[in-house]
Amino acid sequence: MTAIRTVRRRALAASAALLGAVLVAACTSDAPSESPPAASGGGSTADAGTGKQSTFFEQAEYDRQLALADQTPEGPADKPWEQMLNPEMTDTSQYKTADPGDIELCFSNAGVFNPWRQVGLKNMRAEVKLHKEITKFTVLDAQGKDDKQISDIQELSARGCDALIVSPNTTATLTPAVKQACGKVPVIVFDRGVETDCAVTFVNPIGGYAYGAVAADFLVEKVEPKGKILALRISPGVDVLETRWSAAKVAFDKSELDVVDVKFTDGDPAKAKSIVTDALTRHGDIDGVWMDSGATAVAAVEAFEDAGKDVPPITGEDQQDFLQAWQDKDLTAIAPAYPTFQWRTPVIAALDILKGEDVPKEWKLPQPTITQENLGDYLKPGMPPLHYAMCGCESMPGFPKDWGGK
Repeated sequence: MTAIRTVRRRALAASAALLGAVLVAACTSDAPSESPPAASGGGSTADAGTGKQSTFFEQAEYDRQLALADQTPEGPADKPWEQMLNPEMTDTSQYKTADPGDIELCFSNAGVFNPWRQVGLKNMRAEVKLHKEITKFTVLDAQGKDDKQISDIQELSARGCDALIVSPNTTATLTPAVKQACGKVPVIVFDRGVETDCAVTFVNPIGGYAYGAVAADFLVEKVEPKGKILALRISPGVDVLETRWSAAKVAFDKSELDVVDVKFTDGDPAKAKSIVTDALTRHGDIDGVWMDSGATAVAAVEAFEDAGKDVPPITGEDQQDFLQAWQDKDLTAIAPAYPTFQWRTPVIAALDILKGEDVPKEWKLPQPTITQENLGDYLKPGMPPLHYAMCGCESMPGFPKDWGGK
């Protein structure tokens, strides 16, 4: 990891001269008008072959996340979901409940439309079961629809919940509903952010910039200059995904790598495989694959194999099928993570708030990376292919069976 950290520090030192801060766009839709076309890398970070910088890009936050990535978190070493990075505590005495033994906790969830979110919700439900004082746990699933989640938040904030956890479907569009809820109930936002700081706390790992930078720095280190890079993204308009690409763009634009395509997969393995196959047909070779999420990483690997090509350096995530393929095929790979253990933290935060205990205004969690050196620590025999290794659930009642394991 030393070389990766060195590249990341160089990016941090040089970035101020290369990029200006861009305010988050306040619009009715979170999605940019189109996916930026990609040609060649090595140009200006403002508008190179990787396209224009995202309207989500904020220089100060980029700098902060890269700095946080090198810090040691506070808290129990064996419980990363309770750890905090550079916390600024906020007083919650106004929310102290009169009956701490009879708590109704409510959760407005963006949805369970991918394996990461499915594992996460299992973690949250298991965490709730650890606390007898939570006598009712109400979950409404927005099914990936902004309008439904707006309605869900309104319903939950009006029903007398003691605290409301929100994982927003998109960033800008959900902001008004969260603001409205903040006036009625203590709100804990986690995973994805909104454009208001009215929540009592915002729980999230270091963030998308750190994730994207680690993945891009790995390819800058492993791929020869002029090598062709294929960038695979899931979808536009979600802050944690936009910032992953923003940070990767910074690294690629300063490198000598050639980003030949930037494509959206919609998280669909078949589509991802088709994109890789098409890229190989058009460009002859692909020398590295960057991904803003590892859910379709195995499909990308299979596309190279089907074409009779060696799998180039590739970035993935802590999903079991990718970790297994990495080990079995001896891939050159790295897996930055957006750990699912974060789904435990909002429950802990809600209980602290209802006890009147101070919590961080922004509860920043650590964000580990899986490398060749620690791959064996995270690959769990007997777990299903779509399980996420950084669940923080191994010691919870019901593991591994409740998570689909043997």
